Amino acid sequence: MTATCAAPACTGTRRIVVGVSGSISAYKATFIIRQLRAAGHEVKVVASAAALKFIGESTLAALSGAPVASQLFSDAGAVEHVAIAEWAQLLLIAPASADLIAKLAVGRADDMLTTTALTTTAPIVISPAMHTQMWQHPATVANVEILRSRGVKVIEPASGRLTGKDSGPGRLPEPEQIVAQALEFLRQSEHFKAASNGGGAQVVDAVQNQGEPSQDQPGQNQPDQDLAAQDLQFSQDLAGKHFVISAGGTREAIDPVRFLGNRSSGRQGTALARAAVERGAHVTLVAANIEAALLAQLPEQVEVVKVVSALQLRDAVHEAGRSAQVIVMCAAVADFRPKTYAGFKLKKSTDSGETDKSYTLELVENPDILAGLAAQRLNEGQVIVGFAAETGDEHTSALEYGRRKALRKGADLLAVNTVGATSGFGDVANEIHVLDSHGQQVGHSAGSKLQVARDLVELIAQRLS
Repeated sequence: MTATCAAPACTGTRRIVVGVSGSISAYKATFIIRQLRAAGHEVKVVASAAALKFIGESTLAALSGAPVASQLFSDAGAVEHVAIAEWAQLLLIAPASADLIAKLAVGRADDMLTTTALTTTAPIVISPAMHTQMWQHPATVANVEILRSRGVKVIEPASGRLTGKDSGPGRLPEPEQIVAQALEFLRQSEHFKAASNGGGAQVVDAVQNQGEPSQDQPGQNQPDQDLAAQDLQFSQDLAGKHFVISAGGTREAIDPVRFLGNRSSGRQGTALARAAVERGAHVTLVAANIEAALLAQLPEQVEVVKVVSALQLRDAVHEAGRSAQVIVMCAAVADFRPKTYAGFKLKKSTDSGETDKSYTLELVENPDILAGLAAQRLNEGQVIVGFAAETGDEHTSALEYGRRKALRKGADLLAVNTVGATSGFGDVANEIHVLDSHGQQVGHSAGSKLQVARDLVELIAQRLS
């Protein structure tokens, strides 16, 4: 699998140094190196002495196509770390142990990896991996915050099975996730550097993008409407294209008062509508229970169709989708609905005079709208895009659940977003990994919902062309 940036700025060969520190997950560095080289990038490996206890130097050298730098004082001389640091356009350290993070935070340079990190002026990305207790220790938390404050990109560890019977946050993410986030950070850094050197409307976008945090910086993302208010200029390559976008969360009525629902606010879907309009598209937004204030902020080119339930949403999408080149199913659609609707408010046992009364709510499945659209296109050449909000568990990552869903649904693109306190539903940042119908990752984006929307629309535009 090859992970790529969605934006054109990340095309072409880059010089990437992969740092490997001592961790039982060091073997995953081999997959990272392979994916980077498959994407056309040059790779050099710098490994700590502890890392070579877990993985062989010859393996790393064979995969990277270059000798591994591990000795600070070698035949190459004491300045090899300077040469490597100057060569690098990106330093990606994966895995990054608690010990290495502590050294980087205090500026300690006692081996080839730490001296390279201290010398380079290239963007630095680290992917921590350690036991949960170590990751959550106040010392590690403080060290990570120090690195973030210096501009280091920290990829949040995944939750799952660790060594032995342990389970929890601290697991090294999947290699494709690490590669995608690292290349995206490099893209943003290059845009920011270009902005510093001057460059018109794209420069404004680049500076704004650089200031947007990913999910590992909760509470600091600039509001989407501020980003949209910038005087940006966009290609009108989607002029004449019709997008149908569903957004929000459906509600399945139990009685006149209660319903089955979810936490989706519709913010990502409305951001997608804005991003498509920016590039000239006509947009029909099928809005499921979205606040009026949020809908009022939409551009006038967006046609809004309001719905409540999953069946209403299906019918509205099918009606509008017959003339659409693109359908994006961003809404959180309820999987089930009550088999029968009570025409009166159901009473508690205390209200009716009974005690210890139990209730059974019988449910029936709602239709799989996304799979149906993918199986039977409403328009020739139609691009179908889905969303999958996942959390993962101790055995399976959110991305793996998303990959299985991509294979089942058959959509052209599936945006997998991890839902949590700092990303996903509501007025928080978002992060998506975009998979194709074969479950292969074709893009990644992290930041405000509008930035994520713009990156996804770029991928859709590439499909259309």
